[in-house]
Amino acid sequence: MNPILLIPARLNSSRLPQKVLADINGMPMILQVLRNAQEADIGPVVVAAGDQAIEDVIVQAGGRVVMTDPSLPSGTDRIHQALGKIDPDGIYDVIINIQGDMPIFESKIVHATIRALVRISNADWGTAASAITDPDHFDPTSGVNKVVTSWEANGLFGRALYFSKYPIPWGDSEVFHHIGLYSYRRASLERFVTLPQSPLELSERLEQLRAIEAGMRIEVARVETVPLSVDTQRELDQIRALGHVIKKSAIN
Repeated sequence: MNPILLIPARLNSSRLPQKVLADINGMPMILQVLRNAQEADIGPVVVAAGDQAIEDVIVQAGGRVVMTDPSLPSGTDRIHQALGKIDPDGIYDVIINIQGDMPIFESKIVHATIRALVRISNADWGTAASAITDPDHFDPTSGVNKVVTSWEANGLFGRALYFSKYPIPWGDSEVFHHIGLYSYRRASLERFVTLPQSPLELSERLEQLRAIEAGMRIEVARVETVPLSVDTQRELDQIRALGHVIKKSAIN
């Protein structure tokens, strides 16, 4: 296995525009994501930037960055385009997608998505989920996406059946917060970008449904903690209040 970590980032966020450049204790958010991805020590880390301003920030900090078409429909499409530019010879066979608005995450969650992928020979994607305990997160407008998973007997891994912003399944079952970290087999990524946007993807505005509708297998790892991500000004303020300070020397 030869993995690479890619961070798709663009300025045109519908809920909080330009959030990836938002200042967090003296540094743009995207640099905090980059630092954490490097500290995971899994493979090389590259930012897939959809805007010149993002590239400028990464270059100035000494990080690796490649420009992508801002009109691409999803982060996964941007990941694929960036990969083709930096690795045309196909050296990397497992590609990890780290969201550009996730400034604080534990490396063990990234490792969990990789384990979810590689343990099943016909798995296409790996991702992670955690049981929802905060009542506010059941709200479809909370920014918390949900995943319905057919869990194995041990409850640690399972196959994703559906993703939604709504709290599903209905009834007494646990509802799981989908964590937007992905691992892909390279061949699966190549196939995904050839597919047209699917009806469910367009309806829910969740790109992983394109893969599900095409019959691709997404494996889910159950984890206990949820990375801190930013979709709203309130969440940005909460992360700023935590006092996480990043030094420029941490970027390499």
